Amino acid sequence: MRLPAEWERQSGVQLTWPHNETEWYELDKVLECYVDIARNILRFEPLMIVCRDIEEAKADIARVCSEKNWTLDVGRICFYEAPLNDTWARDHGGISVYGDNGEKYLYDFVFNGWGLKFASDLDNQLTREIFSQGAFNDDVLGVDMRPFVLEGGSIDSDGQGTLLTTTECLTSKNRNEYLSQEEIEDELKGAFGLDRVLWLDHGNIIGDDTDGHVDTLARFCSPDTIAYVQCTDPEDAHYDNLAAMERQLRSFRTAGGQQYNLVPLPIPDPIYLEDYRLPASYANFLIVNGGVLLPGSGSPKDEKARKALQEVFPDREVVVIDCRALLSGHGSLHCVTMQYPEGYLRTENVL
Repeated sequence: MRLPAEWERQSGVQLTWPHNETEWYELDKVLECYVDIARNILRFEPLMIVCRDIEEAKADIARVCSEKNWTLDVGRICFYEAPLNDTWARDHGGISVYGDNGEKYLYDFVFNGWGLKFASDLDNQLTREIFSQGAFNDDVLGVDMRPFVLEGGSIDSDGQGTLLTTTECLTSKNRNEYLSQEEIEDELKGAFGLDRVLWLDHGNIIGDDTDGHVDTLARFCSPDTIAYVQCTDPEDAHYDNLAAMERQLRSFRTAGGQQYNLVPLPIPDPIYLEDYRLPASYANFLIVNGGVLLPGSGSPKDEKARKALQEVFPDREVVVIDCRALLSGHGSLHCVTMQYPEGYLRTENVL
Protein backbone atom coordinates (compact mmCIF):
# COMPACT_ATOMS: atom_id res chain seq x y z
CA MET A 1 0.00 0.00 0.00
CA ARG A 2 1.03 3.63 -0.53
CA LEU A 3 -0.62 6.77 0.81
CA PRO A 4 0.01 9.40 -1.89
CA ALA A 5 1.21 12.90 -1.14
CA GLU A 6 -1.20 15.77 -1.67
CA TRP A 7 1.00 17.29 -4.40
CA GLU A 8 0.54 14.26 -6.66
CA ARG A 9 -1.79 14.59 -9.66
CA GLN A 10 -5.45 14.77 -8.62
CA SER A 11 -8.76 13.86 -10.26
CA GLY A 12 -10.70 16.41 -8.22
CA VAL A 13 -11.64 17.84 -4.83
CA GLN A 14 -14.70 17.28 -2.66
CA LEU A 15 -16.67 19.98 -0.86
CA THR A 16 -19.57 19.07 1.43
CA TRP A 17 -22.06 21.93 1.14
CA PRO A 18 -23.39 23.91 4.14
CA HIS A 19 -27.09 24.47 4.72
CA ASN A 20 -29.24 26.10 7.38
CA GLU A 21 -29.15 23.09 9.71
CA THR A 22 -25.36 22.80 9.77
CA GLU A 23 -23.44 24.37 12.64
CA TRP A 24 -22.26 27.63 11.08
CA TYR A 25 -22.19 31.19 12.38
CA GLU A 26 -23.30 33.72 9.72
CA LEU A 27 -24.18 31.14 7.07
CA ASP A 28 -24.29 33.72 4.26
CA LYS A 29 -20.64 34.59 4.78
CA VAL A 30 -19.73 30.90 4.99
CA LEU A 31 -21.53 30.19 1.71
CA GLU A 32 -19.67 33.09 0.09
CA CYS A 33 -16.39 31.52 1.22
CA TYR A 34 -17.44 28.09 -0.09
CA VAL A 35 -18.28 29.56 -3.49
CA ASP A 36 -14.91 31.33 -3.56
CA ILE A 37 -13.16 28.05 -2.77
CA ALA A 38 -15.24 26.24 -5.39
CA ARG A 39 -14.47 28.68 -8.18
CA ASN A 40 -10.76 28.59 -7.38
CA ILE A 41 -10.66 24.79 -7.31
CA LEU A 42 -12.33 24.80 -10.74
CA ARG A 43 -9.51 26.93 -12.09
CA PHE A 44 -7.21 23.96 -11.58
CA GLU A 45 -9.23 20.73 -11.59
CA PRO A 46 -12.73 19.16 -11.29
CA LEU A 47 -14.92 19.63 -8.24
CA MET A 48 -17.39 17.33 -6.51
CA ILE A 49 -20.04 18.85 -4.25
CA VAL A 50 -21.93 16.63 -1.81
CA CYS A 51 -25.06 18.33 -0.49
CA ARG A 52 -28.46 17.63 1.04
CA ASP A 53 -30.22 19.11 -2.02
CA ILE A 54 -28.62 19.77 -5.40
CA GLU A 55 -31.01 22.52 -6.46
CA GLU A 56 -30.50 24.28 -3.13
CA ALA A 57 -26.70 24.20 -3.57
CA LYS A 58 -26.96 25.47 -7.15
CA ALA A 59 -29.20 28.30 -5.97
CA ASP A 60 -26.63 29.23 -3.30
CA ILE A 61 -23.90 29.37 -5.92
CA ALA A 62 -26.00 31.45 -8.33
CA ARG A 63 -26.95 33.94 -5.61
CA VAL A 64 -23.40 34.44 -4.36
CA CYS A 65 -21.98 34.74 -7.87
CA SER A 66 -24.60 37.35 -8.71
CA GLU A 67 -23.85 39.35 -5.56
CA LYS A 68 -20.07 39.20 -6.03
CA ASN A 69 -20.05 39.40 -9.83
CA TRP A 70 -18.18 36.09 -9.97
CA THR A 71 -18.31 33.50 -12.72
CA LEU A 72 -18.71 29.80 -11.92
CA ASP A 73 -19.95 27.16 -14.37
CA VAL A 74 -22.01 24.68 -12.32
CA GLY A 75 -21.99 22.38 -15.35
CA ARG A 76 -18.39 21.57 -14.45
CA ILE A 77 -19.32 20.34 -10.97
CA CYS A 78 -20.25 16.74 -10.05
CA PHE A 79 -23.16 16.96 -7.58
CA TYR A 80 -24.30 14.18 -5.22
CA GLU A 81 -27.01 14.24 -2.60
CA ALA A 82 -26.64 12.71 0.85
CA PRO A 83 -27.90 13.40 4.39
CA LEU A 84 -25.22 15.17 6.43
CA ASN A 85 -24.53 16.53 9.90
CA ASP A 86 -21.80 18.99 9.02
CA THR A 87 -19.46 19.95 6.20
CA TRP A 88 -15.88 18.98 7.14
CA ALA A 89 -14.99 16.89 4.09
CA ARG A 90 -11.38 16.43 5.20
CA ASP A 91 -12.49 14.37 8.16
CA HIS A 92 -15.52 12.44 6.89
CA GLY A 93 -14.19 12.01 3.34
CA GLY A 94 -12.64 8.80 2.04
CA ILE A 95 -8.85 8.44 2.11
CA SER A 96 -7.22 7.32 -1.14
CA VAL A 97 -4.54 4.61 -1.09
CA TYR A 98 -2.67 2.91 -3.93
CA GLY A 99 -1.90 -0.81 -4.01
CA ASP A 100 1.46 -2.29 -5.01
CA ASN A 101 0.34 -2.71 -8.62
CA GLY A 102 -1.50 0.57 -8.95
CA GLU A 103 -4.80 -0.64 -7.49
CA LYS A 104 -7.01 2.18 -6.25
CA TYR A 105 -8.50 1.82 -2.78
CA LEU A 106 -10.79 4.23 -0.97
CA TYR A 107 -10.57 3.76 2.79
CA ASP A 108 -13.65 4.60 4.84
CA PHE A 109 -12.57 4.98 8.46
CA VAL A 110 -14.92 5.64 11.36
CA PHE A 111 -15.67 9.34 11.81
CA ASN A 112 -17.10 9.93 15.27
CA GLY A 113 -17.23 13.71 15.51
CA TRP A 114 -13.65 14.24 16.71
CA GLY A 115 -13.92 11.95 19.69
CA LEU A 116 -17.71 12.11 20.24
CA LYS A 117 -17.76 15.90 20.57
CA PHE A 118 -20.41 16.46 17.87
CA ALA A 119 -23.10 14.51 16.05
CA SER A 120 -21.62 12.47 13.19
CA ASP A 121 -24.03 9.60 12.45
CA LEU A 122 -24.84 10.92 8.96
CA ASP A 123 -21.35 12.12 8.09
CA ASN A 124 -19.98 8.70 9.03
CA GLN A 125 -22.15 7.20 6.27
CA LEU A 126 -21.43 9.85 3.65
CA THR A 127 -18.50 8.23 1.83
CA ARG A 128 -20.24 4.90 1.33
CA GLU A 129 -23.40 6.76 0.24
CA ILE A 130 -21.72 8.67 -2.59
CA PHE A 131 -19.67 5.57 -3.45
CA SER A 132 -22.93 3.66 -3.98
CA GLN A 133 -24.15 6.49 -6.22
CA GLY A 134 -21.18 6.05 -8.57
CA ALA A 135 -19.05 9.02 -7.54
CA PHE A 136 -15.90 6.99 -8.08
CA ASN A 137 -14.59 5.09 -11.08
CA ASP A 138 -15.34 1.38 -11.43
CA ASP A 139 -11.75 0.34 -10.65
CA VAL A 140 -11.81 2.08 -7.26
CA LEU A 141 -12.40 -0.42 -4.46
CA GLY A 142 -14.13 0.85 -1.32
CA VAL A 143 -12.65 -0.56 1.89
CA ASP A 144 -14.50 -0.47 5.22
CA MET A 145 -11.86 0.32 7.87
CA ARG A 146 -14.15 -0.06 10.91
CA PRO A 147 -13.66 -0.01 13.84
CA PHE A 148 -10.56 2.21 13.50
CA VAL A 149 -11.30 5.92 14.01
CA LEU A 150 -9.29 8.31 11.83
CA GLU A 151 -9.79 11.76 10.32
CA GLY A 152 -7.99 12.93 7.20
CA GLY A 153 -6.88 16.15 8.88
CA SER A 154 -4.96 14.20 11.50
CA ILE A 155 -2.39 12.75 9.06
CA ASP A 156 -0.04 14.09 6.39
CA SER A 157 1.95 11.94 3.96
CA ASP A 158 5.16 12.48 1.99
CA GLY A 159 4.04 9.82 -0.50
CA GLN A 160 7.18 7.81 0.17
CA GLY A 161 6.34 5.93 3.34
CA THR A 162 6.55 8.65 6.01
CA LEU A 163 3.52 9.93 7.90
CA LEU A 164 3.35 13.06 10.05
CA THR A 165 0.78 13.17 12.86
CA THR A 166 0.22 14.28 16.46
CA THR A 167 0.09 12.26 19.64
CA GLU A 168 -2.59 14.51 21.17
CA CYS A 169 -5.09 13.64 18.46
CA LEU A 170 -4.43 10.02 17.60
CA THR A 171 -4.04 8.86 21.20
CA SER A 172 -6.95 10.93 22.53
CA LYS A 173 -9.87 9.53 24.46
CA ASN A 174 -12.98 8.46 22.57
CA ARG A 175 -11.16 7.64 19.35
CA ASN A 176 -9.09 4.46 19.63
CA GLU A 177 -8.74 4.65 23.40
CA TYR A 178 -8.10 0.94 23.95
CA LEU A 179 -5.04 0.98 21.68
CA SER A 180 -1.61 2.10 22.81
CA GLN A 181 0.40 4.55 20.71
CA GLU A 182 2.53 1.66 19.49
CA GLU A 183 -0.58 -0.29 18.46
CA ILE A 184 -2.00 2.77 16.68
CA GLU A 185 1.28 3.16 14.81
CA ASP A 186 1.15 -0.48 13.77
CA GLU A 187 -2.40 0.03 12.45
CA LEU A 188 -1.27 3.05 10.43
CA LYS A 189 1.75 1.25 9.02
CA GLY A 190 -0.33 -1.72 7.98
CA ALA A 191 -3.12 0.33 6.40
CA PHE A 192 -0.89 2.76 4.52
CA GLY A 193 2.25 0.72 3.87
CA LEU A 194 4.35 3.09 5.95
CA ASP A 195 7.98 2.80 6.91
CA ARG A 196 7.85 5.53 9.56
CA VAL A 197 5.49 7.66 11.61
CA LEU A 198 6.73 11.02 12.87
CA TRP A 199 4.82 11.94 16.02
CA LEU A 200 4.55 15.60 17.00
CA ASP A 201 4.21 15.80 20.78
CA HIS A 202 3.68 19.58 20.89
CA GLY A 203 1.62 22.16 19.09
CA ASN A 204 -2.03 23.04 19.19
CA ILE A 205 -3.95 26.01 17.84
CA ILE A 206 -6.35 27.66 20.29
CA GLY A 207 -9.96 27.02 19.29
CA ASP A 208 -9.19 23.76 17.48
CA ASP A 209 -11.80 21.13 18.42
CA THR A 210 -9.87 18.28 16.81
CA ASP A 211 -7.31 17.67 19.60
CA GLY A 212 -4.49 18.95 17.43
CA HIS A 213 -4.94 17.98 13.79
CA VAL A 214 -1.58 18.11 12.05
CA ASP A 215 -3.03 20.02 9.09
CA THR A 216 -3.24 23.12 11.30
CA LEU A 217 0.37 22.75 12.44
CA ALA A 218 2.85 21.24 9.99
CA ARG A 219 2.60 19.97 6.41
CA PHE A 220 4.80 18.10 3.97
CA CYS A 221 5.50 20.17 0.85
CA SER A 222 7.92 17.61 -0.60
CA PRO A 223 9.64 14.52 0.81
CA ASP A 224 12.32 16.74 2.36
CA THR A 225 10.38 19.94 3.14
CA ILE A 226 7.90 20.72 5.92
CA ALA A 227 6.02 24.01 6.28
CA TYR A 228 4.94 24.75 9.83
CA VAL A 229 3.33 27.42 12.00
CA GLN A 230 5.83 29.58 13.86
CA CYS A 231 5.06 31.97 16.70
CA THR A 232 7.73 34.61 17.43
CA ASP A 233 5.79 36.66 20.00
CA PRO A 234 6.58 35.56 23.59
CA GLU A 235 3.36 37.25 24.71
CA ASP A 236 1.20 35.07 22.45
CA ALA A 237 -0.46 32.13 24.21
CA HIS A 238 0.85 29.81 21.47
CA TYR A 239 4.49 30.72 21.94
CA ASP A 240 5.80 27.97 24.24
CA ASN A 241 3.87 25.14 22.62
CA LEU A 242 4.78 26.07 19.04
CA ALA A 243 8.41 26.68 20.02
CA ALA A 244 8.52 23.14 21.43
CA MET A 245 7.00 21.85 18.19
CA GLU A 246 9.61 23.74 16.18
CA ARG A 247 12.41 22.15 18.22
CA GLN A 248 10.96 18.70 17.61
CA LEU A 249 10.65 19.35 13.88
CA ARG A 250 14.33 20.30 13.83
CA SER A 251 15.14 16.94 15.42
CA PHE A 252 13.30 14.96 12.74
CA ARG A 253 15.27 13.40 9.89
CA THR A 254 14.23 12.32 6.41
CA ALA A 255 14.28 8.63 5.49
CA GLY A 256 17.79 9.28 4.13
CA GLY A 257 18.98 10.71 7.45
CA GLN A 258 19.03 14.41 6.47
CA GLN A 259 17.50 17.34 8.30
CA TYR A 260 14.24 18.56 6.85
CA ASN A 261 14.06 21.86 5.05
CA LEU A 262 11.78 23.71 7.45
CA VAL A 263 9.65 26.59 6.13
CA PRO A 264 8.11 28.76 8.86
CA LEU A 265 4.68 30.26 8.30
CA PRO A 266 3.58 33.13 10.56
CA ILE A 267 0.78 32.53 12.97
CA PRO A 268 -2.10 34.83 11.91
CA ASP A 269 -2.99 37.82 14.03
CA PRO A 270 -5.61 36.85 16.64
CA ILE A 271 -9.17 36.63 15.36
CA TYR A 272 -12.00 36.48 17.89
CA LEU A 273 -15.66 35.56 17.94
CA GLU A 274 -16.91 37.51 20.95
CA ASP A 275 -14.20 36.63 23.52
CA TYR A 276 -13.18 33.33 21.94
CA ARG A 277 -9.97 33.11 19.90
CA LEU A 278 -10.51 31.25 16.63
CA PRO A 279 -8.07 28.67 15.19
CA ALA A 280 -6.53 30.57 12.26
CA SER A 281 -3.54 28.85 10.64
CA TYR A 282 -1.71 29.28 7.34
CA ALA A 283 -0.72 25.60 7.52
CA ASN A 284 -4.31 24.74 6.56
CA PHE A 285 -3.59 25.17 2.84
CA LEU A 286 -4.77 22.87 0.03
CA ILE A 287 -2.47 21.68 -2.76
CA VAL A 288 -4.23 21.25 -6.13
CA ASN A 289 -3.06 20.62 -9.69
CA GLY A 290 -0.93 23.62 -10.55
CA GLY A 291 -1.91 25.61 -7.49
CA VAL A 292 -1.95 26.02 -3.73
CA LEU A 293 -5.03 27.53 -2.04
CA LEU A 294 -4.03 29.42 1.10
CA PRO A 295 -6.54 30.48 3.78
CA GLY A 296 -6.27 34.24 4.27
CA SER A 297 -6.90 36.05 7.54
CA GLY A 298 -7.28 39.60 6.22
CA SER A 299 -3.90 40.86 7.44
CA PRO A 300 -0.49 41.70 5.87
CA LYS A 301 0.68 38.32 7.12
CA ASP A 302 -1.38 36.75 4.30
CA GLU A 303 1.19 38.00 1.79
CA LYS A 304 4.12 36.87 3.92
CA ALA A 305 2.67 33.35 4.07
CA ARG A 306 1.88 33.40 0.35
CA LYS A 307 5.46 34.36 -0.54
CA ALA A 308 6.86 31.63 1.71
CA LEU A 309 4.74 28.96 0.02
CA GLN A 310 5.38 30.39 -3.45
CA GLU A 311 9.10 29.77 -2.91
CA VAL A 312 8.33 26.19 -1.88
CA PHE A 313 5.99 25.63 -4.83
CA PRO A 314 7.59 27.64 -7.68
CA ASP A 315 5.64 25.76 -10.36
CA ARG A 316 2.24 26.33 -8.73
CA GLU A 317 0.19 29.48 -8.30
CA VAL A 318 -0.40 30.26 -4.63
CA VAL A 319 -3.85 31.84 -4.26
CA VAL A 320 -5.05 33.52 -1.05
CA ILE A 321 -8.74 33.01 -0.22
CA ASP A 322 -10.32 34.91 2.67
CA CYS A 323 -11.45 32.11 4.99
CA ARG A 324 -12.22 34.05 8.14
CA ALA A 325 -15.87 33.00 7.92
CA LEU A 326 -14.87 29.34 8.25
CA LEU A 327 -13.09 29.98 11.54
CA SER A 328 -16.44 30.34 13.29
CA GLY A 329 -16.80 26.58 12.76
CA HIS A 330 -13.30 26.09 14.20
CA GLY A 331 -11.68 25.03 10.93
CA SER A 332 -10.48 26.42 7.63
CA LEU A 333 -9.75 25.70 3.98
CA HIS A 334 -8.00 22.33 4.17
CA CYS A 335 -10.55 21.13 6.71
CA VAL A 336 -13.50 21.65 4.35
CA THR A 337 -11.89 19.94 1.33
CA MET A 338 -10.75 16.44 0.40
CA GLN A 339 -8.65 15.75 -2.68
CA TYR A 340 -8.74 12.51 -4.66
CA PRO A 341 -5.79 11.31 -6.78
CA GLU A 342 -5.84 10.89 -10.52
CA GLY A 343 -8.25 8.19 -11.70
CA TYR A 344 -10.48 8.21 -8.61
CA LEU A 345 -13.41 10.55 -9.26
CA ARG A 346 -15.91 9.86 -12.03
CA THR A 347 -15.72 13.18 -13.88
CA GLU A 348 -16.25 12.31 -17.55
CA ASN A 349 -19.66 14.01 -17.58
CA VAL A 350 -18.27 17.40 -16.56
CA LEU A 351 -14.94 17.66 -18.37
